Amino acid sequence: MNAPVSKETTHAVLRVTAGLMLWQHGAQKLLGMFGSTAVESWIAWPRGIAGLIEFFLPILIILGVRTRWVAFILTGHFAVVYWWRHFFAREMEFWPIVNGGELAVLYCAIFLFLWTTGNGKFSLDHMVPGPGRED
Repeated sequence: MNAPVSKETTHAVLRVTAGLMLWQHGAQKLLGMFGSTAVESWIAWPRGIAGLIEFFLPILIILGVRTRWVAFILTGHFAVVYWWRHFFAREMEFWPIVNGGELAVLYCAIFLFLWTTGNGKFSLDHMVPGPGRED
């Protein structure tokens, strides 16, 4: 696909920014960074598992490694987060502004976009030749 450089650049900026923002949530959960308390066990359900997903997968998103697969997992993760932790946990309030689920919906939409568009030109998968390269 021969997209203009500006489109590829903004695609990379969105991918890297979303990855960096999400990584901070994982760092809060796993490492207790940014004024939070770390989980007692990284495999504790649900906070430890969410922390693992939100800490390690964004690194792959930032680098542009297997972006479609990782974004597929993250899209599902945030769909579950919204319905489980915001909709049902808050007396079935649908609107994200009311139930506090704005970030979950936004992340879900961003990773849905990355799932459908891939990693873009400015990514490790694109720069390093080899099998399984995403275009």
